[in-house]
Amino acid sequence: MARSKTSAAWLHEHVNDHWVHQAQKDGYRSRAAYKLLEINEKDKLLRQGMTVADLGSAPGSWSQVAARIVGDHGRIFALDILEMAAIPGVDFIQGDFREDEVLARFEALLDGRPLDLVISDIAPNITGMSATDQARSAYLCELALEFARQHLKPGGHFLVKVFQGSEFNAYLAEMRSSFTQVVSRKPKASRDRSTEIYLLGKGLR
Repeated sequence: MARSKTSAAWLHEHVNDHWVHQAQKDGYRSRAAYKLLEINEKDKLLRQGMTVADLGSAPGSWSQVAARIVGDHGRIFALDILEMAAIPGVDFIQGDFREDEVLARFEALLDGRPLDLVISDIAPNITGMSATDQARSAYLCELALEFARQHLKPGGHFLVKVFQGSEFNAYLAEMRSSFTQVVSRKPKASRDRSTEIYLLGKGLR
């Protein structure tokens, strides 16, 4: 079956992508590692000994970055609906974040530990229908924010991928009500044509 022009263009872009090649060279599982590395360089989110939750973690590049920086005295707790190969220093649960039973298992894994940082690169399976995709993405972002509010220690930080659409301003306002400062970041490793942006909530109120 012939590939569509769109998928052929994506494949060409992917094969010729600087960040994809860099990830292969540096041993990261995806180009997304460089998004977190760049944000961390600017905002100093990760430090040795931290306890971190990684939502939407597969294939695991954010967990790789976080585990390397927090070191042996830190802990990373990761969750994704997709499988994720084991990473030293990372406790992983596979399941759908939207399901209460999965969330309960993840919270049991945390065992009451307050988190220093919640990172969320979570995104829905894309249907190609922008209204549907926007709504699904916004719902996941809401759940991630609610999780951060419940499990971050006071003063903790929350980094989340959002897409700029009709729900963006309302979500931004919600984040501002929960954190002392909210900033946006568009890392170089984000594709130019993508509407994704990262919001960073600093200092849980």
